[in-house]
Amino acid sequence: MAKDNKIDKQAQLTDLFNHLVKQHRNFDQPVLELSSHEFAKAGLIQGMVAGNLTPPVMLLALAEGHWENAADTAKFDDLAYTLLSDTDSDWPVFAVISDGTNNRILSLFGSDGSDGTHGVDVLPSLEELNSFDRLERDRTFRWSMRIYTHLMHRFDAFHESVFRVTKDDVNDKNDIIEEVAKLLFLESFRIYHPDIQFTDKQGNKHLFSSVFNWQYVKKEGDKAVNLIKDAFNEFKSHEDYIVTSDDGTDNAIFSEDTHLRLSVSKNYENLLEALQDLGPVIYNDGRIAKEQGTLGDVSGDLLGRVFDVFLRANFESKGGLGVYLTPNPVKQAMLEIAINDIANDDEAIARLSNGDFRFCDPTCGSFGFGSVALSQLDHLIDTQLGGLNDHEKKALKEKLRNEGFTGADAAPRMVMLARVNMALQGAPKAQIFHTKNSLTTAALKPNSFDLICTNPPFGTPKFANNKNAQASKKTYEADMEQILGGFRPTEQVAESYNAYYDHLKMRWDDTGDLYLDENGNPKWAGYRTDLRQTGGTDKKPTYSLAPSTDGLALGSKPDSKGNWKPVGASIDPAVLFIDRCLQLLKPGGRLMIVLPDGILCNSGDRYVREYIMGKKDEQTGEFVGGKAIVKAVISLPSDCFKLSGTGAKTSIMYLQKRRASPDQPEQFLPEPQTDVFMAVAETLGYLVKNNIEDYNAGVPNDLDVIASAYKRGA
Repeated sequence: MAKDNKIDKQAQLTDLFNHLVKQHRNFDQPVLELSSHEFAKAGLIQGMVAGNLTPPVMLLALAEGHWENAADTAKFDDLAYTLLSDTDSDWPVFAVISDGTNNRILSLFGSDGSDGTHGVDVLPSLEELNSFDRLERDRTFRWSMRIYTHLMHRFDAFHESVFRVTKDDVNDKNDIIEEVAKLLFLESFRIYHPDIQFTDKQGNKHLFSSVFNWQYVKKEGDKAVNLIKDAFNEFKSHEDYIVTSDDGTDNAIFSEDTHLRLSVSKNYENLLEALQDLGPVIYNDGRIAKEQGTLGDVSGDLLGRVFDVFLRANFESKGGLGVYLTPNPVKQAMLEIAINDIANDDEAIARLSNGDFRFCDPTCGSFGFGSVALSQLDHLIDTQLGGLNDHEKKALKEKLRNEGFTGADAAPRMVMLARVNMALQGAPKAQIFHTKNSLTTAALKPNSFDLICTNPPFGTPKFANNKNAQASKKTYEADMEQILGGFRPTEQVAESYNAYYDHLKMRWDDTGDLYLDENGNPKWAGYRTDLRQTGGTDKKPTYSLAPSTDGLALGSKPDSKGNWKPVGASIDPAVLFIDRCLQLLKPGGRLMIVLPDGILCNSGDRYVREYIMGKKDEQTGEFVGGKAIVKAVISLPSDCFKLSGTGAKTSIMYLQKRRASPDQPEQFLPEPQTDVFMAVAETLGYLVKNNIEDYNAGVPNDLDVIASAYKRGA
């Protein structure tokens, strides 16, 4: 009976696969069927355009109960490699998948310039398929994809082994991730500094590439581990990995008191073997390009994808840390939409061509947004900047990696992971640094960035009534008071306050102790720089809003008479981050930000919306006085950040900062507010069940369709 069921399942798969073939008759070349599989049947189809074959498309029929292999792109990649392992055909760039009930179209492996495999709403035409030239541009792309699979399996196996079997000097899963990042950092020295030496505790010199080698560790055991620890202590402050932020501060990846914690030699051996024993590098046509490959030979955006998937799969979100790990479908959609508009903006393309383009995430976590942005900007350079030759494109990419990416975060561990993430993609000089608060740091300058994508902290924390909780509440409120700057001139709650600029008296007014720079000017002006005293008395002044390109105001809000007054420490930090991000953008720059829905719809937050887009003139219908043009609002499902410890309903808001007046660069041009693209994503390809992302629920990733609709102008 079991044999009959197996035969029936294969017959059903064959029928479903044949149905897919009939649906794509315009691909008129013979179907190349792929290796047989227990729950899948697949083949490659191709068409002909002007006498030339298109890149292949995979058709894939899945048995009932196995839809997770289409919904979860990481699992699809694993299945695809298995099915393609025995074929010499070109790698497919798209896949059409069905289980008889669910259907999905995937763009594979970043071959269209995206960040890894992701869903799309329609299969491109035969003519459009010919424009996907990733396989021609990257001659070892198929090998890189196989290494991607290898690394994903080995990283997960290592993480599980250390956590459950071999153990080591680590406390939790996140400690293990941190140790993996440290060893990846050291691997970059083996690859890019093959002749570098280090000094051990006894003063002896060693060639690093000879010591940091899985075979040496296997032979020497604890001796090798001790030497590797000495090397890390020396290399962690290497000048090639120190970046200077905009305020002139130098930032290393690791602090002086950071050391390698792993001590079991078998753990070193296992991970180094995974990183180093990659076999020969193979061209797409099967010829050997290099006898022994390294991570330096793997396509950079794929390494970033490995790191991101590894983090999301294993990072513990307890304690709120998981909030940094924005789901990949959300990151992908946000960057797809923004980069699409940049590609159609002559002014932005000119800045990109000149190497003046800058990206920022002021609450960057592991810099997942930056990793996606790097991949998509690379693709934009390859496909849109036709006036540059290959050498100029390479130089431009290098300049962007050295100067074009900035990130900041309050968690030192996340900053370290972010730096390693970008170093894997050839950007060790990305300006990612630790800061106590991105709202106030002088290392982020106004009018500096072309694109900001971020998922900032939001919501006011809840505190219990016990003594410790109330002490924490007082500390939080004092910190918020300091952030809010010069809005408490009558009662000093925090230890010190910064000055604010009085635009009537044309001077800085002292409202408490100042943090001054070397020139005697306040480092932080508070959230008052866009308010002007327009009435009242010296004791009871009244303030009105006067937007400027580098100003701030949302540490205050208007009362019923329109007079702006200080807000309390209970303000949602997300409100302040909207203001801060708009300040940091260049005029005309773009902001993609995840926000709680309350800010977008609550009546009490109407002033925030009016601050962004201005008040509507009932006679003309135009919005007057705002700082930005609202381009899109996309509602996200309620379980989007459930695994990160919050069930708050959120949305993506897409803003473009208004352009500045050529004659008065502090003032905005009166640009019209155009129609706002509105969409609702009810599912992201998974449902959260029993504290896991269930990709087998058969739900679509609505952001696939939404991003495509936006790009088409729908």
